[in-house]
Amino acid sequence: MKSEILSRSTEEKVLPVTLADIERAAARIAGRVRRTPLVYSGTLSERTGQPVHLKLETRQPIGAFKLRGAMNAILSLDDAARTCGLITASTGNHGRAVAYAARELGVPATICMSSLVPPNKVEAIRALGAEIRVVGRSQDDAQVEAERLTESRGLTPIPPFDDANVVAGQGTIGLEIMEALPDLATVLVPLSGGGLAGGIAVAVKALKPGVRVVGISMERGAAMHAAIAAGKPVAIREEETLADSLGGGVGLSNHVTFTLCRDLLDDILLLTEDEIAEGIRHAARQEDMTVEGAGAVGIAAILADKIALSGPTAVIISGGNIDPTLHQRIVAEAAT
Repeated sequence: MKSEILSRSTEEKVLPVTLADIERAAARIAGRVRRTPLVYSGTLSERTGQPVHLKLETRQPIGAFKLRGAMNAILSLDDAARTCGLITASTGNHGRAVAYAARELGVPATICMSSLVPPNKVEAIRALGAEIRVVGRSQDDAQVEAERLTESRGLTPIPPFDDANVVAGQGTIGLEIMEALPDLATVLVPLSGGGLAGGIAVAVKALKPGVRVVGISMERGAAMHAAIAAGKPVAIREEETLADSLGGGVGLSNHVTFTLCRDLLDDILLLTEDEIAEGIRHAARQEDMTVEGAGAVGIAAILADKIALSGPTAVIISGGNIDPTLHQRIVAEAAT
């Protein structure tokens, strides 16, 4: 399913994050964040007739890409801002990233989440020593609580996506892909608030402008898709989905990622829950990988024949932090 909403002028645009920002982020987080492997998928390559590679952000210490942006943002702070304590709102993986980075740097962290965040992700954050606040039933509710605590306690916020330093950190994935696969033609990127997709798009298009960058989300509450369709950030209803890490809005005052995704993404694809489940199953059965719903959307889009590939392709496997019981049930089910 091709989107018709991403037309744009060809004139040069001034972007809120640059290749130089991403290169500085790569130097800043080196040694604290893993350079993850880009592995060839024989099954997906055979299916598409094109070489398909999987970028395994599941190999980060927290099991997801979010460590890159959180670490870069926190290391960009001065000592006073760090030591007064960090706070964020999260659908799970960003909170885990902030908690992990805070523990590594010896500073306190508070993580606000809604009741939609899976219990396994909440407990993983708690195990890292962060203070947990579970409020409301949406990412927006969690964000309101984070803003309240920022004001009342004087904490330093680490935004989950709409922040130039966070985006630059995520963009380091794009640098690694281009170094490993210089003839890259297409990147399939999970799309939520746009920090990952926007950062990768900046990096790969700066190095090779013809690369096609496709954002992939779920049909249930695809916030960036709705924002781009409307021409501005809009409120959306957050729904339960297998791609729980892609939930939440983009923020009505968004000042970084909406612009990047509007101007740089070549397409946005939306997936059903059954299609996402099939991506999870394929990762387990054919690739021997445990992948959460958000991390499986690139695979799912290929399996659902929602994209025609032309040339070498990188699929971002963004995270593997799925509830074990849920994963076992999905993998055991027959394809629909």
